[in-house]
Amino acid sequence: MATTRKSFRLLAWIGIPALLIVAMVLVWRWDWFIPLVDSTASAALGRQVTIGHLHVGLGRIVRVTADDVTVANPEGWPQKDPPLATIRQLTAQVDALAFIHSRSLVIPLVAIAEPHAFVAETPDGLANYRLAAASSSGTSQSTTTKIGNLQIDDGTARIEIPRLKADFGLKIATRGTGEQAQIEVDARGTYAGAPITGKMVGGALLSLRDTQHPWPIDASLANGPTHLALNGTIEDPLALKGANLKLHIAGPDMGLLEHLVGFPIPKTPPFDVTSRVAFAGGLRLRLEDFRGRIGNSDIAGTIAVDPGKERPEATADLHSNRVDLADLAGFIGGEPGRVTTPGETRQQQAEIGRARASSKLLPDTPVSLPRLTWADMHVHYRGNHIEGRSVPLDNLIVAADLVDGRISVHPIAFGVGTGRIKADADLVPAGHELRARTDIQLQRVDVARLMAATHTFNGAGAISGAGAIETEGNSLAAMLGNANGEVKMAMAGGNLSALLVDLSGLEFGNALLSALGMPQRTNVECFIGDFGLRRGMMGVRALVVDTGEAIINGGGDVDLRDERVNLRIRTEAKHFSVGSLPADIDVGGTFKHPSIAPGKDIAARGGAAVGLGVLFAPLALLPTIQFGTSEAEDQRCGALLTQARREAGGRALPAPESMHSER
Repeated sequence: MATTRKSFRLLAWIGIPALLIVAMVLVWRWDWFIPLVDSTASAALGRQVTIGHLHVGLGRIVRVTADDVTVANPEGWPQKDPPLATIRQLTAQVDALAFIHSRSLVIPLVAIAEPHAFVAETPDGLANYRLAAASSSGTSQSTTTKIGNLQIDDGTARIEIPRLKADFGLKIATRGTGEQAQIEVDARGTYAGAPITGKMVGGALLSLRDTQHPWPIDASLANGPTHLALNGTIEDPLALKGANLKLHIAGPDMGLLEHLVGFPIPKTPPFDVTSRVAFAGGLRLRLEDFRGRIGNSDIAGTIAVDPGKERPEATADLHSNRVDLADLAGFIGGEPGRVTTPGETRQQQAEIGRARASSKLLPDTPVSLPRLTWADMHVHYRGNHIEGRSVPLDNLIVAADLVDGRISVHPIAFGVGTGRIKADADLVPAGHELRARTDIQLQRVDVARLMAATHTFNGAGAISGAGAIETEGNSLAAMLGNANGEVKMAMAGGNLSALLVDLSGLEFGNALLSALGMPQRTNVECFIGDFGLRRGMMGVRALVVDTGEAIINGGGDVDLRDERVNLRIRTEAKHFSVGSLPADIDVGGTFKHPSIAPGKDIAARGGAAVGLGVLFAPLALLPTIQFGTSEAEDQRCGALLTQARREAGGRALPAPESMHSER
């Protein structure tokens, strides 16, 4: 009896737990953990996550499989749309021994069967793909993650983003196994309102590859007429380290890249550029050895991009050895390039033709203020040599910042012979317009260089001056049409072509001698200029030139709003000459079609100077300005300076020393 009791007790102590274990094994379901997994994943993503079934295979390599995984759209999203993501089956293999020994999360395999994603935005900007970032803990910070083979079977994605005019699909799948495994992505649809097709082939093995077997990538993309190619290798694609990639982009207009890169880019002529791509930590990229051509200009330098900030940020340090200013017209709202620029499309040629046929010279393309807030940009550009036989500019330097929609230019400077024209500008969004202030300096501008651009006149000396303009508007034309400010100038010494002086005074006899080379130049004793600007009307307060041949006085105004010129120039000869007929010369017409009256001959020979004067009025019609050279030279201007101040209605003209600046 006692033996029976002992046997029963032993059976109870051993058998009952065994039966319970057997029963638990028979009825155990890993699905019991689904609510815990769902809540944890939902909290991490900030989005409801549901799983249909959960399977776990225990062992040294733990195999976890989730069936029918769904990631929902945010609350309030249209019910008719599919969820953000669905996965028929998601499998991950985890090396338990590696985690126990080294706290490393080694995942030899991630297999995704039939994943489907729906990435979209509503017209008012609500996005379904903005997920909450998972919070960091001490455990996660001390755990390294390594992923091995990635397998994707029949994956698709649909992207619909109205603000980018994007509606395209992706097909995603992996091919092969081991070292030969590849991931392939095909794209087709529309982007930025233009057809988009693309293909990317990369290695499917991720961070478990060693540095001797970097991850390869070969991608090509066509978005409308723009073509992009990226190929090379990445040593650690998960950490974005060790890139050896080459990027090539070509197309008819860099402005078409705006939606691809997320930064505002002005219109350009056809371009073809290449670059090496380097990672600078996180999502930051560097385009190194960036080089190629834009229109007739070469371009080179470095571009750094940080898309991870609240507003993406780009920094560009670029330069050109030879630059055609027509290629930069898009930066001021004009039509860039020329009809002869290689690669111009018919549409671009037609737009350039329409711009040339227009009666207006100043660009009136409105500034898109929302585009200015897309990103922050910092640009430094240097053009070593400006092309153009009739352009009196030698080189160009631009330093500009775009931060939170505000544009600061500090400076834009053009070299003119041994001097330069420099401007600093600050443009701030104000409602639907930009409010701007510009400070201008003429620093010892080389008159010989200005006169050489006319191919008619000669000169020597240096011009200095200063001015300030305040305005507001939504285009360059509107800003100049609303501008208020002034420009003041003064000078002592120099010379210019006697032909210019004689023609302005209708001294036909001396003009003929000048045309034959005698005399070639006349000295300029002094020049005084004071120009006021009010609501786009630039009036001549004082304009006096004292030369060795004559004294020139000027008056009138230039209407920047209607682009019309109304100037009067009168020359009084200091000596009698045959044919001398002192009279007014009327400079009129429009910026595009200036005229000089009377006399067709005068108009023809002076047209080049007047055309130059449209851009640098009245520099093309005037000799030299030079400040602070010597006390004796300053005294030469004394009488004219007094007269100019009196004729300017008491407005103060700058003292020579106050406007002198070192280059």
